Amino acid sequence: MRYPIGKFVLPDHATAAANRTDYIKDIGELPAIVANIATELKRRDLLDTPYREGGWTARQVVHHLADSHTNAYVRHKRILTEDHPTLIPYDEVRWAELADVTAVPIAASLEILRGLHLRWSTLLATCSDADWERTGFHGGNGQTYRLDSLAAQYSWHGRHHVGHLKLVL
Repeated sequence: MRYPIGKFVLPDHATAAANRTDYIKDIGELPAIVANIATELKRRDLLDTPYREGGWTARQVVHHLADSHTNAYVRHKRILTEDHPTLIPYDEVRWAELADVTAVPIAASLEILRGLHLRWSTLLATCSDADWERTGFHGGNGQTYRLDSLAAQYSWHGRHHVGHLKLVL
């Protein structure tokens, strides 16, 4: 239940390059998918239900997607505009416990996702082959990511948390 679609596996160069269009599609479509599930979760009064024992509630997952993907968008832009930047990690567990998660309606995060993913998918759709090869260093896990492998991770990340929301349903 922790990894409803399986753990993320960093794709090799050829796989990441071959699947760029799929990553862009996943990123672009995520807000509508999450909004549809959120409507059903709210209707059934399940927003404060965790997807597994000890896991986040559906509410926390929706807000986490906005937090995480805001960070991801900035990481993508930094890779495109800086030479091999260091990507800064954040404490997602502590962020999920803050008042803007516990006290703010999920509609705010759904709106963030809608606008953010429109900009993000548009940005990625306009990248050249050279852009996709640009890299950044993740200071938290010590890994170097090409832009396409980072897009792969966030394509997976969105689908991963959709899986969590579906578990609540």
